[in-house]
Amino acid sequence: MMLKRRSFLTYFSLGWLTACFPVVLAACAPKASIQSTATIDDKGATKPVSKITADGFTVVGSVAELEKAGYIQTKEVAVSKDPTNPKQLLAVSSKCTHKGCDVKWMAGEKKYECPCHSSEFAADGKVLKGPAKTNLTTYSAKVVGTQILVKI
Repeated sequence: MMLKRRSFLTYFSLGWLTACFPVVLAACAPKASIQSTATIDDKGATKPVSKITADGFTVVGSVAELEKAGYIQTKEVAVSKDPTNPKQLLAVSSKCTHKGCDVKWMAGEKKYECPCHSSEFAADGKVLKGPAKTNLTTYSAKVVGTQILVKI
């Protein structure tokens, strides 16, 4: 039995729609909300961290990591020791307020620098040099046991 062209196109179209149906359903399904962050190690590799405490603080790293690298940086926050009081932690947004680039901690100068347009920020997030005009957002940070937590 030979299929007519119209019958072939009908069966082909139905088969194609049937094959695409699960993809369409998956695309229309609501997305699950996942609260997690990722830390960036000294080689630039991202490693996931996903522990959020009951009081709203997020684990961003360990004291050992902070001691080794001098800072901890995730996609949302950067943490360093206060240059005037090494027992105090300072947590600021890791996004430059000028164009949103990721700031980098300059350990020797104890400041953050934006690689995109050379804005500079103090460890506490205050603008030292433009073009950025707004300070970095600051967050509460604390040490619990061997972990560093930030309220983002």
